[in-house]
Amino acid sequence: MTDPRSRPPIILRGIPASPGIGIGKAFLIKEEALSYTYQSISKEDVKKEIQRFRQAVAKSRTEIDQTRDKVLKVLGKSHASLTDAHLLILEDALFTKDIEKKIAQEHMNAESALVAVLDEIGRAFDKLGDEYFRQRKDDINDVGKRVMRHLLGRQAGPLAHIGERGIVISHDLGPSDTLSLRDDLVEGFATDIGGRTSHTAILAQGLEIPAVVGLREVTSHIQPGDLVIVDGNEGIVIINPTMATLENYRKVREIQLAEIRDLEKYKDLPAQTLDGRQVTLAANIESHEEIRTALSHGAEGIGLYRTEFLYLNRRELPSEEEQYQIYVAVARQMLPYSIIIRKMDLGGDKLTPLGVTGLRTEQNPFLGMRGIRLCLKFPDIFKTQLRAILRASVEGKLKIMYPMITSLEELRQANKILGEVKQELREKNIAFDGKMETGVMIETPSAAVISDWLAKEADFFSLGTNDLIQYTLAVDRVNENVAHLYNPLHMGVLRLIRMVIDAGHKSGKWVGMCGEMAGNPAFTRILLGMGLDEFSVPAAAVPRIKRLIREMSLEDAKKVVERIFSQETDTGDPSLFSRIS
Repeated sequence: MTDPRSRPPIILRGIPASPGIGIGKAFLIKEEALSYTYQSISKEDVKKEIQRFRQAVAKSRTEIDQTRDKVLKVLGKSHASLTDAHLLILEDALFTKDIEKKIAQEHMNAESALVAVLDEIGRAFDKLGDEYFRQRKDDINDVGKRVMRHLLGRQAGPLAHIGERGIVISHDLGPSDTLSLRDDLVEGFATDIGGRTSHTAILAQGLEIPAVVGLREVTSHIQPGDLVIVDGNEGIVIINPTMATLENYRKVREIQLAEIRDLEKYKDLPAQTLDGRQVTLAANIESHEEIRTALSHGAEGIGLYRTEFLYLNRRELPSEEEQYQIYVAVARQMLPYSIIIRKMDLGGDKLTPLGVTGLRTEQNPFLGMRGIRLCLKFPDIFKTQLRAILRASVEGKLKIMYPMITSLEELRQANKILGEVKQELREKNIAFDGKMETGVMIETPSAAVISDWLAKEADFFSLGTNDLIQYTLAVDRVNENVAHLYNPLHMGVLRLIRMVIDAGHKSGKWVGMCGEMAGNPAFTRILLGMGLDEFSVPAAAVPRIKRLIREMSLEDAKKVVERIFSQETDTGDPSLFSRIS
């Protein structure tokens, strides 16, 4: 074995997927070889082979159930949807019945039938060509790998065999691999491929493990015994660092850990600047189980309650009563603070499995039938959710927000339907909050440009910067080839944000932000200086953003903004802010 100290350091840059710094020896996960042999079986052995396949499926289902219990305990309900999706695959005739059919009709062993069906599904999904189906293909392959292990008599994936603390290095990690890890032994993740929304990134964030993805070739540079630094803050991985670099990162890690402990004292303080400007610091959540976490971190409301989970990984649309019970629980638990419930922001491809007809497969769902467009196309689904929210509004401080608005006409149509639902409730003597605010999520350039018109007919704005930046710069933020071009400080983006805030204030409306930009400390000063009224961020980011706000003055922030906007550049240079702040 080559002494790693005799080799020069290697620095790789990827996509920061989960913050923090991890230091340790590399644990290289190579692609698991699940080799099998094609065997032809006799007609008499078909039933026996199908039973063997069913036993492998049953063992896989038991494993997934056990994993789900772990995810629920550690990460909460929103992350458990990853395992729910895998359970549905095991129950899907497209997966199991087709395999049994191949065994019965083509007299092949279960391993061969499994691989044949996976190949057929993969080719079919590749033809559809959009991100959603690529993810479903990955999920099906992951489940197939789990079943294959049991057919071959193997019981666990490679991550289950980690015996000491270290950095996990892999080309990619499927959900079943990631969820089988002993998280107490993992200092960090680094993968060749992936994006901020990959399964590895989501789970690393939930487990608070530093992670960098999209590194392209990290596995080819790693050798046994290598010391690795994973910088999940900057998206950097350093292999065999110098002693000076290693000591520097150790100090930075200690400082960050001490900072986390120090932030505890800010959670119950107001988000108020040195010169008295107070803003609202809220949290983004995906399920009511996360409210306790939001409150424990000092959130003063929920600025974005995503309701998409209600429609995913199931076979029928959620009923009005089911939604009502969930919204009531959220409203009561969050008092005395308010909650902004975003209408379902789904693409049409997510509703087809629920029995919704009349939708065609789209090559690019992100630019297709999604958000408010879908609500207006299917007003009955829209009204069901509106009725549930309105009924629950008497139990707390609820607000409604429309996603993906691109025109004034869409807002008017949505408000018209809302008015119809209110009238129906009045006629049935069903109580609701008649003064409940209705807002617009500004996440398209068109909405930003006409924000002065929208402000006259909306009660508030909330900037969804993830999509706003993506659409403005024509950059897919999870595409590793162009992710480096996704830049919140591009002057085109900053001008749109300022335009929206100014338009809202001119009409006497408050303006918030629920995109990732709001939770990034690098942008707090400029957003404050542009006049943002509400920051809605991941719960864990609340204390840090609150401390920053309490340590700065509004007047200084305004001066920084004016200096930024006086620069005649649209290069989107990320160092722009640091140079003039």
